[in-house]
Amino acid sequence: MPRYEYRCRSCGDTFELTRPMSESAAPAACPEGHDDTVKLLSTVAVGGTAKGGAPTPAPAAGGGGGGCCGGGCCG
Repeated sequence: MPRYEYRCRSCGDTFELTRPMSESAAPAACPEGHDDTVKLLSTVAVGGTAKGGAPTPAPAAGGGGGGCCGGGCCG
């Protein structure tokens, strides 16, 4: 089940709640009992490797001729 981070506008406390995605937008009271809270945007870090394999390097960016679109449209 996902964890969501909230901040209380009344006391400034930041707290987390574990709840189903279907309830992610539901109001959340802070641990001090205040109801004026806002859900914070969280970043997700995903790491690890596929089962039994080594990590695959990201593909190299292709070169290009330059210009605003890689040189393909300039004549």
